[in-house]
Order: sequence, then C-alpha cells, then structure tokens
Amino acid sequence: MNRLSLEEFKQSRKLPLVVVLDDVRSLYNVGSVFRSCDAFRIEAIYLCGITATPPNAEIHKTALGAEDSVDWKYFSSAEDAVMQLKENGYFVYSVEQVEGSTPLQNLSDLVSPISNNAFAEKHYAVVFGNEVKGVHQSVVDLSNGCLEIPQFGTKHSLNVSVTAGIVVWEFARALLLSVK
Repeated sequence: MNRLSLEEFKQSRKLPLVVVLDDVRSLYNVGSVFRSCDAFRIEAIYLCGITATPPNAEIHKTALGAEDSVDWKYFSSAEDAVMQLKENGYFVYSVEQVEGSTPLQNLSDLVSPISNNAFAEKHYAVVFGNEVKGVHQSVVDLSNGCLEIPQFGTKHSLNVSVTAGIVVWEFARALLLSVK
C-alpha cells in the first residue's frame, strides 16, 4: 500500500504546516489529530496548555502510533507557540468563527503552492482550540487571520479532531495537489 516505514517518514519531506492545539482537553481528540497529521505528513504538532502529551495510552488509542511518527513539542501556552512560529516566519491562522474570517474554500487565496522541485518558500501554522471555548482570543489576536469551515445545519461547530482533519486536508490540497 506504499506506506512509509517510521524511519522513511522521519526522513521524508514534510508539508510546511505546523498544527497547534490550544488547550484541547480530550486525549482521544489529540490522538486523532496526530493520526490526521501523519496521513498528510505535516511538519509538527505543538501541544499547548492543558493539551496532554505522549506517551499516553488514551492518545495512543486513536493515534495508533502516529504520536511516534509526527514530531511534536509542548508549550505552556499557545501564545508562546504562536509567537515563536511568527518569529520564525510562519503565517499563523486560527480556526475560529469571527468577523472577517476566511471561508476554508478560499484557503488557496492565502497560501502559495509548493513547486515540484523546490522546498516551500512559505510555512504555515493553524491553531485549533478547546472543545468548548475554542481558540483563546489572545491567540486569535496574534494570528495573521482566521479560517472558518462553512456549515449549513443547525449546529455551528464540529469536533476539533474532525475540524483538524478537514483543515489539514485543505492545506495539503492547496499546497501540493494544485501543483501541475
């Protein structure tokens, strides 16, 4: 099935994207995000605040080993993580429903596709918030912008791990799959 070994994954070129989890409380959500990030070979996950870190049996239950393949780092606050990312030249987007947010289907207007023979010129980070409270306002304020998934039903939120899977896929599509 053309699956990479752990060693091949570690040495492979990564999508120029860091996922930041801002006070995500469910260890199953954390594990699920690890698994989605492995699937799209993202650069790293930053675990912030109350977000649990590996090794942890509950994270492993949904990550199924992705906690070993995807690089991760812990920060005491998402603000610290975002400030470091911005200092390193990352464009940071929070996933939050705010006035002026960019609909996810317009993500390609914000990112530069990677050419087939060059490493990414731009790097991105996307912040996902707590299951109840969302992304901290201070983190939204530090971000370059916000992304929002359009929703058409009676609910106006998705589970954080579902949201992460959708958004990471859209970054992969915008950065890689649109390259001719």
